[in-house]
Amino acid sequence: MKNLNIVLLEPEIPQNTGNIGRICMAMGAMLHLVEPLGFSIEDKYLKRAGMDYWKELDVAYYKDYTDFLEKNPRGQKIFLSRKAARRCDKFAYETMVYLIFGKESVGLPQELLLENQKTCVRIPMTANARSLNLANTVAIMSYEVMRQCAFAGLIAHGELPSNG
Repeated sequence: MKNLNIVLLEPEIPQNTGNIGRICMAMGAMLHLVEPLGFSIEDKYLKRAGMDYWKELDVAYYKDYTDFLEKNPRGQKIFLSRKAARRCDKFAYETMVYLIFGKESVGLPQELLLENQKTCVRIPMTANARSLNLANTVAIMSYEVMRQCAFAGLIAHGELPSNG
């Protein structure tokens, strides 16, 4: 099973972060929140979107991106951007993966993308689409990483009888 980590760099919208917390719980992923946050972790919208999963969530907080890197020196760092040339489904993810997402209003800083071009990926979309919702992007990327490892560690089959 892959060690999946979701990194939000300066998230701004509590509802997105709450929904991403739910995604992390469903995927068995750890959530990393890099300050400054655009909301309080006590925010009612964060709690509502995260439902009762938030108290069970494996989450770490960092004062800035440098702090995050110092505390997480190993693992493949993948940067999500609509500016990336490589498609997310054409990239080989390693055993320990950190999917790094920028803030909702502007995405990841340009210098971070330029420094990490070899590990920048994008989700295909139409030319007129500027971006997807952050929580939706996290869900798509999390499932792509787990798809590549045959959803190891996840319940991949339902309980309905087959019509065979």
